[in-house]
Amino acid sequence: MITVYFAAGAARWPSYEAPLRQALAEAGITAALSPDCTDPAQVDYIIFAPGGDISDFTPFTRCKAVLNLWAGVEKIVGNTSLTQPLCRMVDPGLTAGMVEWVLGHSLRHHLRMDRHILNPAHIWDPTCPPLAAERPVTVLGLGALGLACATALRAVGFPVTGWSRSEKHHPGLRCLSGPQGLQQALTGAEIVVLLLPKTPETENILNADSLGWVAKGAAILNPGRGDLIDDTALLAALDAGHLGHATLDVFRTEPLPQDHPFWAHPGITVTPHIAAETRPATASRVVVENIARAEAGAPLLHLVDRARGY
Repeated sequence: MITVYFAAGAARWPSYEAPLRQALAEAGITAALSPDCTDPAQVDYIIFAPGGDISDFTPFTRCKAVLNLWAGVEKIVGNTSLTQPLCRMVDPGLTAGMVEWVLGHSLRHHLRMDRHILNPAHIWDPTCPPLAAERPVTVLGLGALGLACATALRAVGFPVTGWSRSEKHHPGLRCLSGPQGLQQALTGAEIVVLLLPKTPETENILNADSLGWVAKGAAILNPGRGDLIDDTALLAALDAGHLGHATLDVFRTEPLPQDHPFWAHPGITVTPHIAAETRPATASRVVVENIARAEAGAPLLHLVDRARGY
C-alpha cells in the first residue's frame, strides 16, 4: 500500500476525493488517500496546489513526486525545500475549456459581435466582417494549451502563426521562435493569444515596442498569465487607437482590484480567471496515471524543468 497526501487545500478535497478514489481503484492501486498527514516521512506522493497545506517539503523524505493540480508552477518551482520531482497538470478538461474560451473570444472579435450586442443607439450597420482566412492570428506559446488552441483556430479557417521561445515544428502550422521570430510573428497579427508560462523571459513580452508590431485595431486575448503584458503599455496602445480591444482573463493581482483602470476602460473586457479550470474527474486520472508510472518505474509525465521554470 502507498500513502497519498492530498495537500491541495481542504476546500478542494470534497470535489477530488471521489474521483481520486475511483481513478486509483480503476488503476488497481491500493492507497491510503487523505487530506491529513500525521507522519510526513511515510508519504509516497503529494497532490498539491498553490495555497494548499505545504510550504516546507523537507520532512517528506520518502516522497517520490509532487503532483500539481495547476498547469502553472511559478508559485512553487522556486521553493528551495522542494527537491522531489514536480509534475505540472496537463488536464484534458482544462485544455478543452481553454480552447472554448479562446475560440469563442476570437470569433467574438473577428465577427465584431459587440457592435450588435451592445447597440443602444440601434445603429443599422450591414457591414460584413472578412472571412476567417483573411484574419491573421498569432498564438504566443506552443505548449499543450497553445497548440490545442492554434489547432482549433486553424480548423475554423484562421491563418495561424505560433511562436515559442525554443524551436518547434508542427505540421500545418507556421512556427517561429526566438526574439527575431517574435517580431515576425506579431507583425500584422489581428488577433494575438497569449498562452506562455510566466518566466523572467516572458514577463512583459507584450510591451510598448511589441504592441506596436501588431496590426492596427488588433485584439489581444490573454488567458495565460497577467505578467505577460505591460499594463501601462496596453492602456496606452488602446487609448492611442492602435489596439482595438483586449480581453483579459488573468491579472498581476487577483481578484482584480475594484479601482483598477481595466474595469472602466471601454476597450477592455475582464473575465475573472475562468478561461480554464482543472476538472477533478479528468485531473484525477492524470494524477493517478503518474502514480502508476512511478510505481512501475516508468518516466513521469509533465515533469517540470526547474531551470526553465515550467
